[in-house]
Amino acid sequence: MKPEDQRVILDLVTYPGSASRGTPEDVLRHFGTDDGRALGLELLREAVAERDGGQVEMALIVADRFGLSPACLEPLITLCSADWHRAHEGVVSALGTLRSPASVRALQHLADWVPDYLDYDDSRAMGVKAVWALRRTPGPEAEEALWGLLASGSGDVREAAAKGLRSRGVSDSEGT
Repeated sequence: MKPEDQRVILDLVTYPGSASRGTPEDVLRHFGTDDGRALGLELLREAVAERDGGQVEMALIVADRFGLSPACLEPLITLCSADWHRAHEGVVSALGTLRSPASVRALQHLADWVPDYLDYDDSRAMGVKAVWALRRTPGPEAEEALWGLLASGSGDVREAAAKGLRSRGVSDSEGT
């Protein structure tokens, strides 16, 4: 990805107290497309193929802004176990948006795993976000994953899993 591509994408980002400098139309025009969802998918696939952590972040910005297509699921799941980028929390958020039972194993992995770059985070924010994504994912696989995290997760992740089970109408003591 060229620096100009990154600049156009980063111009979409808003910060507290300021408006974005760019528009979605600017991004579409720059990349020569009228389909932002397809662009997000293309950028995700390229990031995975090139193992480019910076491009993962840019692709997630585009996908967040234009929406995720179900086809994004495959590259997002691939990114869950990749240790060459630092955008795992963004990947968790994207998978939480898609709410696909196909992402359960990947989300459970992210709830348990602490990448080196997040080793300082005693609150296990990424793990808790993964539990919240599981909580919103339909199907028995997600519930089973929550039970597994209740049994094996760290304190914050275990607590989030218990809340997730209760939100699904299941007592967290039923499995014990």
